[in-house]
Amino acid sequence: MRVHLRMLGCRLNQSEIDMMARQFQAQGHDIVDDPALADQVVVNTCAVTQDAVRSSRKLVRDLHTINADAAITVTGCYAQIAPEDIAILPGVAGVVDNLAKDSLVETLTGQPVLPFEQEPLERGVHPGASGRTRAFIKVQDGCDNACTFCITTVARGAGRSRSQDEIVAEIRYLHSIGYQEAVLTGVHLGSYGHDRSDPDGLAGLVRAILAETDIPRLRLSSLEPWDLAPSFFDLWDNPRLCRHLHLPLQSGSDATLKRMLRRTTQVQFRALVEAARARIPGVSITTDVIVGFPGETDAEFAESAAFIAEMDFAGLHVFRYSRRPGTAAARMRGHIPKDVQKTRSAHLLALASDMENRFAAQFAGETLPVLWEQIAGVQEEGFLNVGYTDNYIRVRCVHPRPLTNHILPAQVAGYDLATGQTQVTVHVKDLSPDQYGA
Repeated sequence: MRVHLRMLGCRLNQSEIDMMARQFQAQGHDIVDDPALADQVVVNTCAVTQDAVRSSRKLVRDLHTINADAAITVTGCYAQIAPEDIAILPGVAGVVDNLAKDSLVETLTGQPVLPFEQEPLERGVHPGASGRTRAFIKVQDGCDNACTFCITTVARGAGRSRSQDEIVAEIRYLHSIGYQEAVLTGVHLGSYGHDRSDPDGLAGLVRAILAETDIPRLRLSSLEPWDLAPSFFDLWDNPRLCRHLHLPLQSGSDATLKRMLRRTTQVQFRALVEAARARIPGVSITTDVIVGFPGETDAEFAESAAFIAEMDFAGLHVFRYSRRPGTAAARMRGHIPKDVQKTRSAHLLALASDMENRFAAQFAGETLPVLWEQIAGVQEEGFLNVGYTDNYIRVRCVHPRPLTNHILPAQVAGYDLATGQTQVTVHVKDLSPDQYGA
């Protein structure tokens, strides 16, 4: 069977699609890049915003237009909250909810899924994967928080953790087929193990991965600030743990945070950031912020923007509030007009660019480890290689050879803002041919 896989949304969705691809391949099926060649199409949808819902529906329709003979199976958060709406879309042969997603491949093929140690090592990276550089590993699913804006809790259900042994085995396998970095993902990553009565679950998992695998780099995705104690940062004594923390703030106004039912305040968040920076030199701290949450006054937004500037984040994702039926915020008064949301978003995006540039600039002249991930083009002098430092600065360099999937020391030389993006030009340190696969 020829299978085409697509996803929208978060890294968790990416990790699930990557897992499905490996399972299909292990059973002997082919993953095809062109949907026109597929017998079966699987779409992992997103519902975090109304735009994500529209994009999910459009993707299903577009795939059917390309290949009307393919059976389309739809899963993910939009399929969970609106299965009837999905089922009537053209070409849809089945809808699989999030709780049944992990067994989707076995259900479609009628064949058992092989354990990691029995999966074949000799095969190419499936189309649409992040490449054989960084692998996204789902370690838990679901969330027990009650943030008033979030539909994910409804779509993903209660928090539940995978076994530590299974995660370690998966990372060992992924390293054996060439991945250089594992990124731990989850809906509520910091709650890993809590459903198993293990309050130290995530820290224990990180220690086990570092002790029991040889993966060169381990990175953590989004962590709720209230899940972390200062002692958590002791994990970064191991240099294989990447110096990057994504701590969703959502608002810098205590009043707005209270309406959101976010379990943090300015005082608590500031203390956490200070502790992380004191314990992890050079750490990149990034965040998410929602603008235009119901009831957000001009004064609250100004307070939020000032606090964000004070925190001086290395990166900032800005989202305009999207009303999601089924959430408490959808029933609140004081919904903010779209033009006001747009203005506030533009203000924070400009601030985000300044902060990102300022963070990267402080490393000028330093030598940092870079995982080179892709080739962005070819110039007269060589290949334009693009990658990320361990503290998540996007870098590029021109080198006579492709450096993809190698972790190499690179000296930050300066900025090139001609593209309108923050990219740091680097010089790769004196490399012998065997260091870059000659």
